[in-house]
Formats: sequence, structure tokens, C-alpha cells
Amino acid sequence: MTRLQATTDALSHQRAWFQEVRARAAAGEVIALVNADAPQEILRAMDIPYVVNQWWASIVTAKQLAEDSLAVVRELGHPDDSRQYDVLALGSRGVADQEALWGGLPKPGIVIAELSGDATGKVFEAWTDDPDVIFFPYERTAAVPAPDAWWDLVPHEWGRVFGEDRIALMAAENRELIEVLEARTGRRFELERLREVMRLINEQEELNRRTRDLIAAARPTPVRVTDTIPAVMLPQWHRGTVWARDAARALLDEVQGLIEHGAAVVPDERVRLMWVGRGLWGDTALYRRFEEEAGAVFVWSMYLAIAADGYLRYGDDPIETLAARFVGVTDLLYAPAVAPQWHVKEALTHGVDGVVHLVADDVAGARFITLALEEAGVPVLEIRASNADPRALERADVPGSIARFIATISPGPGQDGGGR
Repeated sequence: MTRLQATTDALSHQRAWFQEVRARAAAGEVIALVNADAPQEILRAMDIPYVVNQWWASIVTAKQLAEDSLAVVRELGHPDDSRQYDVLALGSRGVADQEALWGGLPKPGIVIAELSGDATGKVFEAWTDDPDVIFFPYERTAAVPAPDAWWDLVPHEWGRVFGEDRIALMAAENRELIEVLEARTGRRFELERLREVMRLINEQEELNRRTRDLIAAARPTPVRVTDTIPAVMLPQWHRGTVWARDAARALLDEVQGLIEHGAAVVPDERVRLMWVGRGLWGDTALYRRFEEEAGAVFVWSMYLAIAADGYLRYGDDPIETLAARFVGVTDLLYAPAVAPQWHVKEALTHGVDGVVHLVADDVAGARFITLALEEAGVPVLEIRASNADPRALERADVPGSIARFIATISPGPGQDGGGR
């Protein structure tokens, strides 16, 4: 089965865009490095070039340079066995082979992140060893009890899901960030520009939701997660642009066409798997490894699913609405009981036979997700390792663990696979 055209186009766009960012940095523009859990839309509205920390970590890992980057972190006197995904960008500055990293990450003038833990703050403070770099932290507020089926409520009733006080605090921090960016870059913020960015994002995520629903209903699955992840996430890092909205539409049209023509990743699909946790960028072939021998295919990752259910927000005040998008984005993926009920919903709608759950050290609520899935009758394999640390992944014997797990859930002779 050939790679999706939407994936190929997104990858090509990302390479060209990154070279543009490097050129703008070389010309003297301020570049931002922003964590995935902090609002990027303000930067988009102000036309400030930015790189998302997690995307850059995926590049470092895919180029097999994670160990080199972690070694640099260790040489700087920082821990190399904690928050590896967050710290790879920092370490990548000292990697010898910058050409493999698309020429290297431009030095940021500002780094932005939510303080999801004490370690996160330390990771981003470490960038300020260069006096030209400043750090803007967002406070991390505690999750509140959320209503059931929150995914139906968050587009319009986000106050019920996240709490009005939390949203108000982050909206105030958004306004503070705007002032900092104006002073740091000389650019001016325009509210109407942010409103347009938010409108385009909602269009993009509505398209992603339709794509997710098509894939959830399709038997057998028409696309691999190794295609949908870049086809979704690269446009996600460009949220608020016409290109990103159109890329989401192209993915939807392509998936719909594949389903109409009866396409199947594994025509003899016997086992449907769900990958819970961050992507395994250093070994994406793993997701395809079990197709021939076991008829097993990964049909779900969080990337398309959270785009579909986690980002839609409609409101009159774009700064407040933006706060509602980000104040609980990590809650939806990890916090009890918000994340467990969502993962169960996704497992059931996608008809999975088992879940591979990659658990990093900074995902405190992971065990609740596993327990909820098991209580719903879905077998779970927990693998405790960082996706960004090849040493930990080797110790966990990820391929062997998955192969043994599949053997315990494979349908017997004469039985049909493909879901509950």
C-alpha cells in the first residue's frame, strides 16, 4: 500500500517551511520555541516564526540522534533520564551532525511552555543560559471534575469542562504574553487577526473530526497510523493557516476515496490495535511489523483523535477562547477521569482488540487509562519507557513485548478478528 499523498505533501511543505524559518532567523527575526501545551495561535496571529518543541524532538529521534542529544544534556550537567522528550531540542544544539537535522534548530529568542511540573520549568529555564533567550511560563492549574462525554461539550460549553477560573487565569496570561512578544519583537498584535486564525483552526479540526469518524467506522482499516500521524500533525503545527485547513481537507478526501474503493492496509485484518502514548519516531516501522505475520494493524493514535475531539472551540472573545483550548489540553490526554473515559470511547468506536500503552515518566495518570480500558474488556500491554530515549526502549524490548501480547489476543482458527 503506497503512502498517502496527503502525507507526502505535508512532509514536503514542512521541509520548505523550516528552511524559511532558518532564513528568517538568519535575517535577524526573533524565533520562538514553544511547547505543544502552550498557545501557538498568538504567535501565528503576530507572524512570529516558531518551532514546536515536540515536533523538533520527533525530528531528532527520527534521525537517530536522540542519544547524542541526551549526551549533550548530560555534559551540560542536567539529567538525561527524565523529561527526555522535552529536553531533546536543548541537547540538539550540541549535536555534531547538524546537517542531518535539516541544518539545525535556529536559536530561539523566546521559549514558551506550561509549567506541567517542576522539571518542565527547569528544562525551559536551561535555555536562558544564553542571555539573548527569555522564558515565558504559563501556570499549570489543576484539573476539575469534568462531565461525562466531555468531547461533545468542549466546542461550545468549555467552561463546564475546565472551570471558569482556570480559563480566566490563562486568558490573563495570554494578554501578558502578547505584551512580552510586542516588546521582544516590535510586532503589534491585532485581535481580528487572532479571530481569523481561530476560525481557520475550527474549520481544520472539523475536517479532522470527520476523518477520524470515517476511520473509526471502516472495517478493515484503510490507512496506517504512520501515514495519518504526519498528515495530521504537520498541519496541526501550522494551525490557523489556509494551508493547514486545506491539508486537513485533502486528507479527508483521500481517506474517503480509499474507503469507497475498498482499500485495506491488511485485507486479512485479524487484530486491531490502539497505540496509546507518544509516537515512536525512531522506529515508525514498528507499527507495520506485525501486519503480515499476525494480520495485526494499528488503527488508532492520539494525534488524529485529539485533533478531532480536543481542539474545537467557539466563542466571542478569541483570547478567552484560546485559553479554553489550551488550559486543559493535557487533561484530555492524561488526567483522571477525563482521559480514561475518552480512551475507552475511542477504543470501542474503533473496535480494537488490544491496546499498546507507552508510558513515560511524566505521565502521572497513565495507570487510570489502563485500568479503564481493562474494565471495558480491552486487553492492555503497558510499556514503561520514553519514546525519546532509545536506551529505555531497548530495555523494554518493545517489538518482542508487542509480539507476545498479540499472541495472547489473536483470534483462534476459524474466528473473525477485527474488533468488538
